[in-house]
Amino acid sequence: MAKWYEDLFKNYAEAYDREPFTQGTTGEVDFIEKEVKRDKTTRVLDIGCGTGRHALELARRGYQVVGVDLSEAQLARARKIAAAEGLKVEFRQADARRLRFKAEFDLALMICEGAFPLMETDEMNYAILEGAAGALKPGGQLILTTLSALFPLFHSVKEFLKDNQKNAREKGQTFDLLTFRETSLLTATDDSGKKIRMKCVQRYYTPSEMTWLLKSAGFKTAGLYGAKLGAFSRNDPLTADDFEMLIIAGK
Repeated sequence: MAKWYEDLFKNYAEAYDREPFTQGTTGEVDFIEKEVKRDKTTRVLDIGCGTGRHALELARRGYQVVGVDLSEAQLARARKIAAAEGLKVEFRQADARRLRFKAEFDLALMICEGAFPLMETDEMNYAILEGAAGALKPGGQLILTTLSALFPLFHSVKEFLKDNQKNAREKGQTFDLLTFRETSLLTATDDSGKKIRMKCVQRYYTPSEMTWLLKSAGFKTAGLYGAKLGAFSRNDPLTADDFEMLIIAGK
């Protein structure tokens, strides 16, 4: 049986590129370039690349990029854009939990979750981090954004303590304090104009969890920051008001 994220991305490529949370690509790639000191020899792996928005923008700026994603529909749009612009980007259909690259890249990206943390188990999410680490050369870097548990713990749970848990469930959104998993009902319109509605489950992580997981996966350093759409910066400390955290890990 297909998982919710597989069902969602069967026919949701053009619509995905119109979503508000995908509109910060240029600024995010500006940050990525700064991190690699604009070294055009940097070889980049974009994990969970989707429609290739970061991979394509990096290719426009002269970087060598390989993008991998589980969804053929998302990759088809990425390839179409690359062909129309004459960009050389290699897009491969692959499962991020079973990456087979071995010390081939200088930089790995997992931005806007990029498969992590959408998987059904913590072990599957961890496998994605291990695969990213294995794909990087010694001294390589991983840049990822992921859902921060500080946000629901500070905001949502505070509301639950005000006896609003029943109302939250009626709206189709709950947060499990035992697993740090949010269940919500997603309503969207796919590329054919059809309304889709499905239950989504996503894992939120605390900063200490992410630091431990990354170091267990083979990274030597892990810096955590607030993730601002289109304006990533090492100068933004991670706070409870940040829905996502920006993580820069070094191997």
